[in-house]
Amino acid sequence: MPHMKKIRITAYWILLLFTGVNLHAQTSSQPPSPEELTVPLSQPGKPYSLNIALVNGSIKVTSYPGKDIIIEASSRNGNKKEMPEDAGNGMKRISPKNGFEITAKEENNNITIENKQPSKLVDLSLKIPQDVTLKLSTINNGEIDVDNIRGELEINNVNGSIKLTNISGSAVASTVNGTLTAVFNAIDPKSPMAFSTLNGNVDLTLPATAKASLKLRSDRGEILTDFDVSMEKAQKTDKTEQTHPGMYQMKLDDWILCKIGGGGPEILMKNMNGNIYIRKTK
Repeated sequence: MPHMKKIRITAYWILLLFTGVNLHAQTSSQPPSPEELTVPLSQPGKPYSLNIALVNGSIKVTSYPGKDIIIEASSRNGNKKEMPEDAGNGMKRISPKNGFEITAKEENNNITIENKQPSKLVDLSLKIPQDVTLKLSTINNGEIDVDNIRGELEINNVNGSIKLTNISGSAVASTVNGTLTAVFNAIDPKSPMAFSTLNGNVDLTLPATAKASLKLRSDRGEILTDFDVSMEKAQKTDKTEQTHPGMYQMKLDDWILCKIGGGGPEILMKNMNGNIYIRKTK
């Protein structure tokens, strides 16, 4: 009997909007209505992964009772470019109005969503089923907002905030310029988590019965909690190392280590400019 080969099926969906021509001189109008794209899972009801990476724009994800991935995409006018110096008077820029191209690829319950024109400022709003491995990232002109999701989250932003609410599971989240807020209904008792930003507050809310080992550091801010904590020694490591002949480097690591609920998986929280809050649900 000849060897049977498995056939891998990959499905692609394209959401393309290209409407009209925009003259730079005309007045701005109301933003267009979002365009919608529905992506079915090849194994509905089973755990799946969703990966979205944007350069410009916001991402909002929430759960719903359905079995498909519903994507709404809308263009957002960014900053107007200056006219070239040699254009002369009376010139108008002719450009596509609200054009963008969003693609979604589904393969074996793994979905990847991309903006094929990354310079276009496009906001995505998704409704998804629960039990997901979710990986989201954006760089400019956007925030990431995730609500009522159960699963494993990896969230990254550069110039914007991150807001996670009604989460059950685990998360690793970081941003550079923006606040980071995470509210958990339940945490995975076996998964470590990490939350960090450079400029902004890190604000984490956990169930009152949570068990975790906290590793905390804020270079120029306060660390505050309403949990009963058992403190451990602050971790300080002072090292002087020779990096090159005649060159020496001194390192000082300063972390606060403590436990809530007797300890559990590690939760790391750090920032440079801002406060750190660890709250318990009321």
